[in-house]
Amino acid sequence: MHIPVLQKEVLQYLDPRPNQNFVDATIGGAGHALAILEKNRPKGKILGIDRDPDILKILKQRLQTQKYREAYSDRVILVCENFANLKTVAEKEGFQPIHPVRGQRRLAGAQRKQISNGVHGILFDLGFSSWHLAESKRGFSFLKDEPLDMRYAKSSGVRAEEMINQQSQEEIEKILREYGEERFAKHISKEIVEARKKKPIKTTFQLVEIIKKAVPGWYQHKKIHFATRTFQALRIAVNSEISSLEKALPQALDILTPGGRLAVISFHSLEDRIVKYFFKKETEKGTIKILTKKPVRPSNEEIKINPAARSAKLRAAVKT
Repeated sequence: MHIPVLQKEVLQYLDPRPNQNFVDATIGGAGHALAILEKNRPKGKILGIDRDPDILKILKQRLQTQKYREAYSDRVILVCENFANLKTVAEKEGFQPIHPVRGQRRLAGAQRKQISNGVHGILFDLGFSSWHLAESKRGFSFLKDEPLDMRYAKSSGVRAEEMINQQSQEEIEKILREYGEERFAKHISKEIVEARKKKPIKTTFQLVEIIKKAVPGWYQHKKIHFATRTFQALRIAVNSEISSLEKALPQALDILTPGGRLAVISFHSLEDRIVKYFFKKETEKGTIKILTKKPVRPSNEEIKINPAARSAKLRAAVKT
């Protein structure tokens, strides 16, 4: 079962109120979304976006069960899409805030309807679902022997297998260094190129053995598994996660209603730097006010319950 990270803190900073509308740009198992839906009753809606059609299929089935159908199903709009296209998706689904002209006393009916459909908060949870590790069979986990796919959307993009078998040693090293912050990126990329000369690298266990051969013994016995950073880097590269985030953040501000809030949970220092820089830049322009002077981290108690939360950082801001 997917456990939502920093759920209490997300609710604190998004501050959902009755009848407000929100966008969960990475809805996944809807852990955060369901908590928001409890707060924005009776008419508040959530636009839930996810790249993985299988995840959305499971969520749709869940929302149709007796436990959720009456309370939530008519207030959740689910769209299978990359959040890099956030603004287009929101506008298509009727989440179109307007900004009344100063001094304008009365609004036309269509404008009032648009405001009622405005976006009062947006959440990006940049971690990937535990379902991908446990159930997807796409090679996200280094603990299972699966095909090296790693795509969220199986119908598009380059598989991890193609990436490590076709790209140059320098390109692979750059991916591991930038997206995984892997200190042995050069050794691992060299070992990958040597291994693929003998036979194509097709499975997770093949890749784990290559990584094991490339790194020193002490690195193999650290608390964090020695293949973690390589798998993380490949997943980020395969799904173009960094470029998608850079495209999505400005769009989030565009569709937020004034006074609306933006919250981003990152799990990687590169992601966090992008969010931090974006918030700083927009603060200087006067478009937002930062609500988190420092990133909010999970408590020790939460990490004990959910070790996957250990690297999470939450940053939040309000649109001025």
